[in-house]
Amino acid sequence: MDGETRRRRILQLLQASKKPISGGELAKRCKVSRQVIVQDIALLRASCQGILSTNRGYLIAAATPECLRIFTVKHDSQAIEDELNLIVDCGGRVQDISVEHGIYGKLQAGLSIGCRREVEEFLEALSQSPTRPLNELTDGIHSHLVSASTEQTLDFIEQQLIVKGYWVKSTKPSDKTEIFSVDGREKIVV
Repeated sequence: MDGETRRRRILQLLQASKKPISGGELAKRCKVSRQVIVQDIALLRASCQGILSTNRGYLIAAATPECLRIFTVKHDSQAIEDELNLIVDCGGRVQDISVEHGIYGKLQAGLSIGCRREVEEFLEALSQSPTRPLNELTDGIHSHLVSASTEQTLDFIEQQLIVKGYWVKSTKPSDKTEIFSVDGREKIVV
């Protein structure tokens, strides 16, 4: 199968799936290496196909407007679970985490965590990894882009972060920020 045919096949597989498909699974179905799939995904993304990368695989985005706010917070790694559960219990979805590193600048990682089960999955992955959480690079200070269905929900999340002593500041994302929803899971594109 040539590259163009393979990329069309990848798009068909992603469009037909209601959940993310891993690079390894796509490689097996297309009878190529995972690295070839990574290159194909990069080409498809460059042609604006709306393909999202998650920790569970690739999926296609569908546009859905949401309210967004960036919460800058401070806490140690022991409070990660409490902070994430607080946000999702109040009706928010933690889209990402970012830190401002003194040498490397902004470091950002997508999360897309919207329920306690996803918090547990994230924490399990974190505990299995030899790497350290991003907030440890900046003395506990980090930011989360959070989406919710209403501004009132975001206000409530902010109030709860203040009560817990995590809150540092809140800001609105830029006008260029877009949110997409796929099978109930959102992805932010800034």
